[in-house]
Amino acid sequence: MNILILSAGTRNKVVQYFKTALKGKGIVIATDCSEIAPAIYDADKHYIVPRMDDPQYLDVIFGICKENNVSGVLSLIDPELSLLAAHLDEFRKIGVTVIGSKYDLCEISLDKMQMFRWLTEHGYKTARSYVDKETFYQDVKAGVINYPVFVKPVRGSASIAISKVSDRETVDLLFTHDDNLMIQEFLNGQEIGADVYIDMISGEIVSIFTKKKIKMRAGETDKAISFKDDKLFALIERFVSEAGYRGQIDIDIFDINGEYYISEVNPRFGGGYPHAYECGCDHMKLIIENLGGRENQKNIGAYDEGVYMMKYNEVMIRKQ
Repeated sequence: MNILILSAGTRNKVVQYFKTALKGKGIVIATDCSEIAPAIYDADKHYIVPRMDDPQYLDVIFGICKENNVSGVLSLIDPELSLLAAHLDEFRKIGVTVIGSKYDLCEISLDKMQMFRWLTEHGYKTARSYVDKETFYQDVKAGVINYPVFVKPVRGSASIAISKVSDRETVDLLFTHDDNLMIQEFLNGQEIGADVYIDMISGEIVSIFTKKKIKMRAGETDKAISFKDDKLFALIERFVSEAGYRGQIDIDIFDINGEYYISEVNPRFGGGYPHAYECGCDHMKLIIENLGGRENQKNIGAYDEGVYMMKYNEVMIRKQ
């Protein structure tokens, strides 16, 4: 059983964990468009591929799958999730399972306004969001929302191009220079991350790991501590089941005065997943079981509370 990880970038731990889970019964292949993406060098085999928007990109990936008898493929970046989901049948025809959710869910997750509308329509608490700044100004005047707010791309990831804004003039300035922006309420509470695995055969949620974020860096969790709350587990189960996600997902949630607000969903391994893995939530093993045609048993909250994760810098040196 061979696993293909696309856009591996700096996610060395994800590559390492898959190698451990396979126990020598398969190999891990990693790709990236850059030769200086360190995670590819932890794989058993790697390829430098075109950018995902290159017309030949998918043909290259299909070729790698066929050449290496790949069983499952996943990506570690948001824009590529929809691409894989859109070509699910083509991968299936060559014997490859796309490890992820269906196309419409990948698109909703990537588009923050679509996610906002879905959450509000289904009765979940979330941050107020606007694409029309005039409607936002009316709500400010009415006291429905106040500054500061976030101005961010409607379709974006990794906290790129996000601005915390405290006045109307800055909102106007940002909207003048970009047509694809939205305004989002600033949620002033404890940020929480949830690493969730939904069995790809049964569709049941089988693992949830939650952590309180202590420090963020470049859109990823830098320091965190594990915790458990049955109320939160129940909310996650209801949300994920209602939405229909499959495989690995990462959810951002806020605790505001004891109420949980769902912020964003990434249908992939998040940057803070190593915290879950090192606490005993081995989602690589769950994926491999599914690829082997076996359902996983439900085991939610199977980890210790009060365990810290602290990221630190590491260096990889390679000769050109």
